[in-house]
Amino acid sequence: MFKHGGIFYTQHNETGKQASLRTRDKREAARLLNAKNDAAQAPALNRELGRVFLSAIDPAAVSRSWNVVMELFCGIGRESTRERRRREVNSPAYASIRNKPLVETNADDLLRVLKAGGASVNHTLRSLHRLACGMNWLPAPIIAVRLWPKTVKSVRRGITAGEHAKIIAAEQNAERRHYYQMLWETGAAQTDAANLTAENVNHAAKTIQFDRLKTGSLARLFIGASLESLLAKLPQTGLLFPNIATTSASDRAAEFYRRRKLLGITGVSLHSYRYGWAERAATCGYPERFAQFALGQKSQAVHQAYAKGAVVTCPAMDDYEGKIVRLPDAQQAKEQREPEGAEQLAG
Repeated sequence: MFKHGGIFYTQHNETGKQASLRTRDKREAARLLNAKNDAAQAPALNRELGRVFLSAIDPAAVSRSWNVVMELFCGIGRESTRERRRREVNSPAYASIRNKPLVETNADDLLRVLKAGGASVNHTLRSLHRLACGMNWLPAPIIAVRLWPKTVKSVRRGITAGEHAKIIAAEQNAERRHYYQMLWETGAAQTDAANLTAENVNHAAKTIQFDRLKTGSLARLFIGASLESLLAKLPQTGLLFPNIATTSASDRAAEFYRRRKLLGITGVSLHSYRYGWAERAATCGYPERFAQFALGQKSQAVHQAYAKGAVVTCPAMDDYEGKIVRLPDAQQAKEQREPEGAEQLAG
């Protein structure tokens, strides 16, 4: 504290910032100075006391950072899930909290991360926060569930028949051309299609089936004329796409991106083949339960999300009612059997 022009001032010892106490009375200035020092020291003291208590319960609590949560998060799930999560947490948006201790993180820190990222960061950060709470690494949620900012997801659409035809016509590599056609015919995920083998095809039963890598659920389809024609061009033993199977999902996506960019096609990716298949299925009246099994989706909501872009003209009810063959109920069936039994007794 010092006096200048009859007014007492304070100076911050670390920053050197000076501020007026707005008084000429030395005793009042001293009280104001003590109040400022107490206000500055109380949070630091409380923080240190909290560290002592937390260390007694969990020695690692004081130093455990968000990076520890990220490592645990990336170790959960199938390999494809773990790989995707590793890519997500490597986003620059997490730089401000990656090495920050959990117990020193506040809502502003998380909001800063959300502002730096998009919908994907919002989803992943929620998962990290939920995991940290579930492990009891946070004494309380930093942001309440209902207070997380809502995100507007970008609208995805399926690839159209015209766009697919352009890609097939322009693709000079036969294996990639057949691969894109397989995605069009089956709606399989890009990795599932790349790993298909001749053993997945049952020519006698005219079916093709495979386990989805993402969920482990079974997808099985009857082989129609178009798919049968395609399978005739593919290897009859081993991998159907031997070269493509050795490439990573990101490499396949990058190759497709280059192809569609050269053709001036926007708004689609390899995953758009799944959306496109579902939209075509909904448009032509393909029963939804069959579409769910074909895409390997168990949730009705998931399939509806895939087919949200489809526009369907519903058939007239009387057309469907006219095709119904009504079966006799139990009473009618009994009455029909009774005369036959009576004739046998009479004979």
